[in-house]
Amino acid sequence: MWEWNQQPCCQEHTIYALSHPEDSSAQDLFSVVAIHQKRQPPASEELTAMRTQALQHFEKQHCDGEVEREISFRTECGLYYSYYKQMLQAPTLMQGFLGLMYDNKTESMRTINLLQRMNIYQEVFLSILYRVLPIQKYLEPVYFYIYTLFGLQAIYVAALYTTSWLLSGTWLSGLLAASWYVTNRIDTTRVEFTVPLRENWALPFFAVQIAAVTYFLRPNLQPLSERLALLAVFVSTFLFSLTWQFNQFVVLLQALVLFTLDSLDLLPALKVVLVELGVLCACLYLEACRPHPLPQRLALALQASRLYGVQIAGLLLVCALQFLNSMILGSLLISFNLSVLAARKLQKNLKTGNFLNRLGKLLLHLFVVLCLTFFLNNIIKKTLNLKSDEHIFKFLKAKFGFGATRDFDANLYLCEEAFGLLPLNTFERLSDTLLFCAYVFVLCITATAALAGALRNLSDPASQQSTGSTGKGAVSLKPETAYNLVHSIAFGLLALSTMRMKYLWTPHMCVFASSGLCSPETWALPLKAVRLYSPKRLCVLRYAAPILTLLYVSYKFWPGVMAELSELREFYDPDTVELMNWINSNTPRTAVFAGSMQLLAGVKLCTGRTLTNHPHFEDSSLRERTKAVYQIYAKRPAEHVHALLRSFGADYVILEDSICYERRHRPGCRLRDLLDLANGHMIDGPVQNDPDLKLADHPRFCEEIKRDLPPYTAFFTRVFRNKTFHVYKLSRNK
Repeated sequence: MWEWNQQPCCQEHTIYALSHPEDSSAQDLFSVVAIHQKRQPPASEELTAMRTQALQHFEKQHCDGEVEREISFRTECGLYYSYYKQMLQAPTLMQGFLGLMYDNKTESMRTINLLQRMNIYQEVFLSILYRVLPIQKYLEPVYFYIYTLFGLQAIYVAALYTTSWLLSGTWLSGLLAASWYVTNRIDTTRVEFTVPLRENWALPFFAVQIAAVTYFLRPNLQPLSERLALLAVFVSTFLFSLTWQFNQFVVLLQALVLFTLDSLDLLPALKVVLVELGVLCACLYLEACRPHPLPQRLALALQASRLYGVQIAGLLLVCALQFLNSMILGSLLISFNLSVLAARKLQKNLKTGNFLNRLGKLLLHLFVVLCLTFFLNNIIKKTLNLKSDEHIFKFLKAKFGFGATRDFDANLYLCEEAFGLLPLNTFERLSDTLLFCAYVFVLCITATAALAGALRNLSDPASQQSTGSTGKGAVSLKPETAYNLVHSIAFGLLALSTMRMKYLWTPHMCVFASSGLCSPETWALPLKAVRLYSPKRLCVLRYAAPILTLLYVSYKFWPGVMAELSELREFYDPDTVELMNWINSNTPRTAVFAGSMQLLAGVKLCTGRTLTNHPHFEDSSLRERTKAVYQIYAKRPAEHVHALLRSFGADYVILEDSICYERRHRPGCRLRDLLDLANGHMIDGPVQNDPDLKLADHPRFCEEIKRDLPPYTAFFTRVFRNKTFHVYKLSRNK
């Protein structure tokens, strides 16, 4: 028989020849290889057997390579990518679309509308684009997906560049912002490690929206430029909201920024009383019909109404496309904007009177708006019975010290490092590139100017300039700069409280610091303070500081960036590959699998099997189901775990040693500890247990089942095992 003892290059040519009998040149090459190995070419019967063997070998290598590539999309990334793959594998686009609308494989024993539950319109769009464009012969689907997302990051950098340029008036600041974004990529983006993550789709559109808002707030815009800017704000807000399930929380923070600026008169365009949405439509119609500019007060009211109206319109359009998604209907953003409109209607002459009078009105207005917001939000949620985001508020309540909690969902977030405080070493890395140093310098000067301008405006409203700067004399602040200042402070506080949110702050930090270094307003204040101000000194500092910073960053960090780009990295996880191949080869296509959320996302992507639970956690019934499935890592009897899993239709359960014997988290934060706490059981290990906790009546299921004792073998049969995973088949007759 033919032996596979050839050199690697010869073996590669042999496999190709055996698997392509129609290629005459390949067959000639096969004969040459055989002669080179001092063997005679095999007979036709032997050649047929060898071809079959070679095809099987080639298919196995291809299958292993595909699985290795797919399992690199970890946790929820794999879940999202699986829907892109599902759309491509559908016989027609319509069947693929209906398969997403009536899906019964993501959650066993349920049919759910994935387009309503999840933000996967981007996967739908890309799958349609891939099927329509003539690129199938040249580009594999996975690379089309990855390249598209990386191309979107180029738009991200371009938006940061544009925003910085708009704020400073020079392209040099845009170049510095882009350079800082790239050199600080560990803290500015996660796209290179988690490609399909929702934030990687959404944040580029958010950056475009910030650039559009910055341009929109500039004074003395032409009507056409104003309309185009507003259109860009609307489109980018819509796309941002469509691609990320946490859109309403980010846009809510932005609405709070606009509300703050309006209340403190830091934006002339947000100075006048907000009008209701009906008045907004009427004003838009009037403006379209008027041949001459609107009066100043009406124009300002119109501009304010537009920004709030764009937020509401974008979110409601997304809500319609997601089949009335419950998280959007019950979002605080809609309640907040409606409350602002109602409070403005109730409180007349809000911006009149002396300083103390206005300050009292402002505090009362803030109290009314907050009370109305929470009251309205509570009414909406109770009326529609909405619970999609309650785990987020439980997490926030526990995080900020409003009582300890044993809630399993909240503790899952509290125990993750990504949801903890921002580590101090983040500032060390940002300081190495001079980004944080420049940011603090610009922030102090700009905040001083903003505070002085706000106090002046509250004391004497007539002092506010109609030309667009808040304040006068040596202390002045352009409205677009005021917006970016408060935006940066708000998202900075968010990042300090929750490390995961730093990706909303650090890119804007690049923009704000670079634009400040290149802005004449930043240098004018300290120069005037030390009586050294002159136009020449101002010009020298304005350009010398960013140029020297660019030279430093390029000299110290650019060689490392280029070296990293030349590296080729390989993802290696043989145990998971072995598991996925076993599932594909040894289980029916209709089998239902239970296990951890992270692993099951990969099971769906690589095998297409049905799941009991998955990582998209924004559904109350799914959270309850996940907690029930996770009893496989708690102290529960075999019959109890079996009954729970069978109630969800599970045929197989996958146990992971990395969870059962976890050491990554501290005691009290391991998954098994969270389950013990939620079940009222004492936690194992050197921890201080609460007095009301009791010893469990049963040993830990994931440990005890491996002993193959009768109480467990009656319900579970081990069918697969390697160094990491244990798969058990559930009995059906119990």
